[in-house]
Amino acid sequence: MRPQKVSENDLMESLSKTFRAFGYEGASLKELSDETGLKKASLYHRFPNGKQEMAESVLLYLDQWVESHVFSALTNEKKDSVTGLKTGLEQIRLLYKGGENMCIFKALSMDAGLQLFENNLKESMQQWINSFVNIGLSFHLSPEKAEQFAIQNLIDIQGSLVLSKILNNKTIFENALKNIEQRYIK
Repeated sequence: MRPQKVSENDLMESLSKTFRAFGYEGASLKELSDETGLKKASLYHRFPNGKQEMAESVLLYLDQWVESHVFSALTNEKKDSVTGLKTGLEQIRLLYKGGENMCIFKALSMDAGLQLFENNLKESMQQWINSFVNIGLSFHLSPEKAEQFAIQNLIDIQGSLVLSKILNNKTIFENALKNIEQRYIK
């Protein structure tokens, strides 16, 4: 019997879903296999270094998606600031499925995951901050205020994702995105 074919995007989405649900430590090969529809041997064939390589691939995949969808909107000098901000926030809404998806940073920043992926997570988080600083500067904020807003935006996004999940209320996430927009557009 031939191995099942799974597209790269579908594979990364399935692995991401599993890591978001169970964290790095909690995601077993059985769960990763079940979610992707691939046998363990097929996963090892694609990822010879096992679960760590899978998680690294998910981080890279999500970094690339965020770069081309969120950061590009927030840093696009060809668009006006309001359009860039609104487009970036809409892409964040898509990334987290309106507050339904947990952030991969949270999933991979627990215990062993943090030790393994600390540098990747720091770099990714810094890119988020830099992109929000950029949009703040395009709204003519001082560099200090732009950085303050950028950090608060991340706190709002991450905190609202946790609360939305725990309280089963996606409105919390939606309100956080509205608050971010209102922080810039008065």
